[in-house]
Amino acid sequence: MYSKKAFTFFFTTILFAGLLYGFGAKAVAVGDFVNFQVDEEFEKDANSQVQAVLIKTSPNLYFYIEKKWWDAQVLAKQDEILTNLNSLSLEFDNNIYPTLTSVFGTEWKPGVDGDNKITILLHSMKEGIGGYFRSTDEYLKLQVPNSNEKEMIYLPISQIENNYKLKIFLAHEFVHLITFNQKDRILGVSEEVWLNEARAEYAITVLGYNNSYIGSNLQLRVKDFLEKPSDSVVEWQNGKYDYAVINLFMNYLVDHYGINILQDSLKSKLVGIPSINEVLQKNGYQEDFAQIFTEWTITLIVNDCQINLKYCYLNNSLDNLKINPTLIFLPISGDSSLSVTNVTKNWSGNWQKIIGGSGDLKLKFSSLLGLDFKVPYIIFDKSNNYTINFLNLDKNQEGEINIEDFGSKYNSLIIIPSLQTKISKFNGFESTYPYTFIVSITGAVQDSDQALIQSLLDQIDSLKKQIAAILASNGTSRNDDISCTALNNNLYFGISNSSAVTCLQQFLKTQGQDIYPEGLVTGVFGNLTKSAVIRFQEKYYVQILIPLGLTKGTGFVGSSTRLRINQLNSCKINEECF
Repeated sequence: MYSKKAFTFFFTTILFAGLLYGFGAKAVAVGDFVNFQVDEEFEKDANSQVQAVLIKTSPNLYFYIEKKWWDAQVLAKQDEILTNLNSLSLEFDNNIYPTLTSVFGTEWKPGVDGDNKITILLHSMKEGIGGYFRSTDEYLKLQVPNSNEKEMIYLPISQIENNYKLKIFLAHEFVHLITFNQKDRILGVSEEVWLNEARAEYAITVLGYNNSYIGSNLQLRVKDFLEKPSDSVVEWQNGKYDYAVINLFMNYLVDHYGINILQDSLKSKLVGIPSINEVLQKNGYQEDFAQIFTEWTITLIVNDCQINLKYCYLNNSLDNLKINPTLIFLPISGDSSLSVTNVTKNWSGNWQKIIGGSGDLKLKFSSLLGLDFKVPYIIFDKSNNYTINFLNLDKNQEGEINIEDFGSKYNSLIIIPSLQTKISKFNGFESTYPYTFIVSITGAVQDSDQALIQSLLDQIDSLKKQIAAILASNGTSRNDDISCTALNNNLYFGISNSSAVTCLQQFLKTQGQDIYPEGLVTGVFGNLTKSAVIRFQEKYYVQILIPLGLTKGTGFVGSSTRLRINQLNSCKINEECF
């Protein structure tokens, strides 16, 4: 976890300034104690300072521990903890340090404090926090008053007896320490948080800590990922789903393009996606980040190396990983149409599986002008064989898929839209953007069915005429007592016995056959009324839909729809329509 503040200084002046002003608190012997600045966002009681005692040193590390907690432990417990820390220090000296520095480079050494050793502080943290690194500590107090002026890593005291977690937390935070030196200090640029965390996550695999899958960090990340696979790769909110999605994406990336993608991008003056694209190009790959991301989203459905190596994980622990797409059911028989509008963020996977229906299927996809969606889709036949295709979107972000014999020859369709517009400056929360797809299916209608349908339609038309004749003979209309001047309340599907719905239907009827061909005025907001409202909204999309960021009508009569209706009603009275 990277606790990052924005600082801009010239590092060439730090050593000289340190000689003039001295470094921060120094403990040179076991038993000495220091008041350390900590991150109150992560500290258990939101404290900004912790008093700690030095309990162990090793060739590369100082181990400090929260003094209040340490003093509360019995001697036997303290001895047990020291044994655990001895094991951790050996693992760091013999595996973590040499392996990660050979891959990513070294931390700042001797660093801001002029000491080759790294300081570890174990203190009480909030639940779920696995440790953190503060870039603040790499500056002098003269520059940043709450700096500890050390190459320093913070680990949770709650995990002090869990050797596996403690070593993966230490390795993860050590990569942040390395990244600060390689990017911030040497190159003068700060890595985007998502990629900084991605390297730290993958370091656990580099060290072999995921080789045994059961109980591993990788198994935990897979569990979290399957709960929320659509989490954005680049949006960092410091939650478990952020770590999960970046872990699974990085495993795919390194599987196919090698660890040097993470190595070389760390040495680039670019950050984030542009740094990865630069390295891919330099290493002779035709693919860019966008293509790799798209192939990863397909992999999460098929994950089959025998069909295509692009669409599978090479890591044996992940060779069965597949996500469950969102299911969309179509009626088994007859014609049907369904409109779905979702929102998504840049670099988020979305998977929708369409099943049911029988006949010729058409899917229309649309989004907003100026966005960049990629929409691969997979068609499965009755034997579960599949083909992978890509929907061609025009400049308006619209495209269409047509599949004949859906339901008889083909069993399902999965679409995998992802938004890939933004490629840089990811600094936290990302905005959402809409996309819509309309699925329609036209079934084969038998001659006998067609005759029955026509007979029913004739009966409906006859009944409508009879009702109109009865009302006319009585010299009245069931809606004569309704005064329609303006719609002041929202209207929606399911409302019944409503004078406002009656007014809405009377208005829609005046809009002609193209809007409300049935022309029924019943006071019940049913499917026919909803369809008429949608047609009206799409006719006046500039006034109704565009201000709401929508591309398709919804059938909900909200403020923008009511405003347009009231304007048209008013202009009839004033004879000033627009």
